[in-house]
Amino acid sequence: MRIIGGKARGTKLYTLEGNNTRPTLDRVRESLFNIIQKEVPDCTFLDLFSGSGAVGLEAISRGAKKAILCDNQKQAVEVIKKNVEKTHLENEAQVYHMSFENLLENEINEKIDIIYIDPPYKTNFVSKAIKLILKKNLIGGDSIIVIETDEEERIKKEIEELSIEIVDQRKYGRAHLIFLKKK
Repeated sequence: MRIIGGKARGTKLYTLEGNNTRPTLDRVRESLFNIIQKEVPDCTFLDLFSGSGAVGLEAISRGAKKAILCDNQKQAVEVIKKNVEKTHLENEAQVYHMSFENLLENEINEKIDIIYIDPPYKTNFVSKAIKLILKKNLIGGDSIIVIETDEEERIKKEIEELSIEIVDQRKYGRAHLIFLKKK
């Protein structure tokens, strides 16, 4: 796994051992950033469930002014910190070792331009995260939420009652990207 574009392009990243995380494939990450490329420069980017930190670091590499990377696993946070150091993106990265609930409820007090949510599968973390984001008013009208999942129908059903709308969807093998905006 590597950074695909921007100032840290080509940097190989450390990854987590085992099956507890599923890194976003390079081709999915590349497609994601091709879609959102106009919104990335000078944005504030939130990467919930960061794993190795690849998505948030990719955003910084491509011009985001700041990325907030959060994971609840100690090993993941250690890998994220090593990747931040390896990519020399320390000034723009904020790394949190805590639950997504704690981060959203207590640590973020600013509008986020792009939020990337790639939670463990078979959880209700997507709807819980979006409810907290809306409750705390962390997104504006131009903000984008991107969900990565292999359970597209379940996730769409889970979020249909929330004050957000699906503005785009893409499929890459098993991975689905669902793009949302505030209604």
